[in-house]
Amino acid sequence: MDEALDAVQLEGISLPIAAGLLVMMYPVLAKIRYDRLDAVTSDRRLLVPSLALNWMVGPALMFALAWLLLPELPEHRTGLIIVGLARCIAMVIIWNDLACGDREAAAVLVALNSVFQVVAFGVLGWFYLDVLPGRLGLDQTSLDVSAWDIARSVLVFLGVPLVAGYLTRRLGERARGRVWYEERFLPRIGPAALYGLLFTIVILFALQGEAITSRPWDVARIALPLLAYFAVIWSASYTLVRLAGLGYERTATLAFTAAGNNFELAIAVAIATFGVTSGQALAGVVGPLIEVPVLVALIYVSLALRRRAASSVAEHAHARTW
Repeated sequence: MDEALDAVQLEGISLPIAAGLLVMMYPVLAKIRYDRLDAVTSDRRLLVPSLALNWMVGPALMFALAWLLLPELPEHRTGLIIVGLARCIAMVIIWNDLACGDREAAAVLVALNSVFQVVAFGVLGWFYLDVLPGRLGLDQTSLDVSAWDIARSVLVFLGVPLVAGYLTRRLGERARGRVWYEERFLPRIGPAALYGLLFTIVILFALQGEAITSRPWDVARIALPLLAYFAVIWSASYTLVRLAGLGYERTATLAFTAAGNNFELAIAVAIATFGVTSGQALAGVVGPLIEVPVLVALIYVSLALRRRAASSVAEHAHARTW
């Protein structure tokens, strides 16, 4: 089965994974009120921390954890650094929605990350795998990836569902009105997002299950820095933005945007550069298999913090009445 699924590719992109992500992202992107995006693009308290966390803190943190926890495993270490460079443009949409984050803010941040991904991925790969290790006296690795490969990933995994969601809202509201669209149509397509998520996870296991089960110790070593990365980057992002005075919805959006990674791009780059059986590719595959349960757990943490904040506000309001 894994060979059959692996054969269903177009220009190096797994069609089953692309289909799963499309089904997963489309309902969420169809929920976005695109006429409200200007309220997000003008909020510097959201945009500036997001760019800093995604393109400065995130890659640097993964680089440090990879070298600290995998000093004698150069292939796995390089794979993790590549994962850290690939910022999330797909699954963060569903994490944000499940955590009741700001959909419009998520759309803007994902689009912003997509632009930076095309421009910065290759440059950061050169810096973190060649320049910085050389300056620190560490082993150096080269990364050969074209801007077109990255742009193609962005177009497939974000562009297609984004255009579909935008056109659905525009045409649906024009034909039947916003009330019908949001109260009748969206509830019907909403469950498809979870079906797409489950399908994508199953496909990932089917494609790489043998490599994972045959190398359990390597998987455990790779999982350790990943667990540390997701916990640290999410917690730091949530705390930073909360202290900046943003409400829960945008705080959750920024935290999940900073914590997620574009696993499809990381896997594709690792396989194209180092080979399908390489340690770099294995690290890329282990990434989403660790990310999914960890971020699901963080969704519950986020919702608990939301309830706690709401309860605190209610208590203050009750105290004032007395």
